[in-house]
Amino acid sequence: MGLFDKLRGELIDIIEWIDHTRDTLVWRFPRYQNEIKNGAQLIVRPGQMAIFVHRGEVADVFHEGSYQLKTDNLPILSTLQGWKHGFDSPFRSEVYFVSTRQVTDLKWGTPNPVMLRDPEFGPIRLRAFGTYTLKAVDPVALLKELVGTDGSFETDEINELLRSIINSAFADVIGESQVAALDLASKYSEFSAQLREAVVERVDDEYGLDVPQLFIVNISLPPEVEKALDTRTKMSVIGDMGKFQQYQMGQALTDAAANPGGGGASEGMGLGMGFAMANQMMQTAGQAGAPGMAPPPPPMQTVWHIAVNGQTTGPFTAQQLQQSIATGQVKNDTMVWTNGMAGWQPAGQVPQLSGMFAASPPPPPPAG
Repeated sequence: MGLFDKLRGELIDIIEWIDHTRDTLVWRFPRYQNEIKNGAQLIVRPGQMAIFVHRGEVADVFHEGSYQLKTDNLPILSTLQGWKHGFDSPFRSEVYFVSTRQVTDLKWGTPNPVMLRDPEFGPIRLRAFGTYTLKAVDPVALLKELVGTDGSFETDEINELLRSIINSAFADVIGESQVAALDLASKYSEFSAQLREAVVERVDDEYGLDVPQLFIVNISLPPEVEKALDTRTKMSVIGDMGKFQQYQMGQALTDAAANPGGGGASEGMGLGMGFAMANQMMQTAGQAGAPGMAPPPPPMQTVWHIAVNGQTTGPFTAQQLQQSIATGQVKNDTMVWTNGMAGWQPAGQVPQLSGMFAASPPPPPPAG
């Protein structure tokens, strides 16, 4: 092999890019110090474009296909090189391959909450996140504005910039919509389309990029606000709070009765809940009798304390005590005390309470 043949063997004769990644936007062909052979093959696969750069100036752009590099398909480079009658010698040029397919599964999110004025809640903070796709539509603009002389340009190098643009556009779209926070979920598709349009306007002309798809996956309130909304929803589901409290107290009394092993503390708790239930029933009856009217302030009443199995409960009003006597929860021998008494006494021996106990009926008259 002669010296000329050896030199020709070191020249590049096939220029191509087999992309094994999913997130590379631009890749520079590794020419090193080798020159491109006259008549070399350029292979541009589907989803790619090739750009020749000569001495820092964009020369020729090739779309997908197979080319034999000659002066007729390198008009700009031929002019830059000064080949007036075709070129027989090797030439030097940087070749950049640009991926024009969509890069998918890219994510965005608001790093800090967006402050808004909600028509229902007032000032609120919103967070959002979603996904988007990216595609190069103007490789020359992309090469000039972002890539420069980078040998391999990945989506990670522009992801932060795009997230900032999306977050800024998201704040504009949501702020201008004036939609209440509780109605945002019904407009995700509409807001996604508006957000994509706003983002494309900012990246298309300047960076040569397109965002074919952009989705809002979720818009959320701060955790403490969501917790308050959950409580509000529970209250709405419960409805009549008075009836719900009566139901709870009735359930508690039923559970206490079904657990006789609870001891004195359990009995005292059950007795106290019984008094509370009686008071609730009396209040409900009073409200039903005078709808829409505020009750007058209660008069000063004597309050009573009750001792059951060493546990003290109370204070209870005379009306509550009467209700409990009527239901059998307070008996003649139940120990009671009120202010002014020297000590605990059975309820049946206290003058203020003895009249509340029903007298035992006399024996029936003899037959006949």
